[in-house]
Amino acid sequence: MIQYLSEDISSPVFLRRKVTAWIKRVAANHGKKIGDISYLFCNDEKIITINRQYLHHDYYTDIITFDSSDGQILNGDLFISLDTVASNAKEYNTPVQQELYRVMIHGILHLCGIDDQTDKDQELMTTEENKALQLIDF
Repeated sequence: MIQYLSEDISSPVFLRRKVTAWIKRVAANHGKKIGDISYLFCNDEKIITINRQYLHHDYYTDIITFDSSDGQILNGDLFISLDTVASNAKEYNTPVQQELYRVMIHGILHLCGIDDQTDKDQELMTTEENKALQLIDF
């Protein structure tokens, strides 16, 4: 089950059933199934608080993924700062909706085991994000 929640910010507008089906398809392409996934949309202040408290990082980010997967079943909490998503969309000259989908699937790809710590890992992550974005049929 995938939940879409928000805290101290308006929920983004998107077709939830279609996005859920897309996320499941991307997970399946990586040999995984969706278990319990919670997307928690928040603002920059919430994301930096989480980043400081749990990861001991002192910076804003677009997504923080907490992985509680069990084997091939993906479980996790994905915190997404809609403020940073909007800033990134402006910086990269891309529609906010597209940037939101990129960030949403970025978290799922982390749960699938794809990392982005090194330049090589980041290249693979970007490739997989782009492949996933091509699967959106709405």
